[in-house]
Amino acid sequence: MSTLHFIRQRQFDETLALSERLINDEEDLIHKAVGWMLREVGNRDGKMERVFLKAHYLTMPRTMLRYAIEKFPQVERKKYLKSEI
Repeated sequence: MSTLHFIRQRQFDETLALSERLINDEEDLIHKAVGWMLREVGNRDGKMERVFLKAHYLTMPRTMLRYAIEKFPQVERKKYLKSEI
């Protein structure tokens, strides 16, 4: 959440780097927060979010992934959740 200011300025590098470092965090609340920030990146640059997800969705905690893809079209969400991307 600390990177929301940068996301609003369309500066995504810090958010994506931090998200990558937190993928293996044990705390569920961190998973939710990272997924939320990824979704916010996607609200501004869907392609950037999808590039990140394509590289990491198989190793992301399920909660993080669900939050990140919450606003995707249903068909696309199901593909991510079934590991079919």
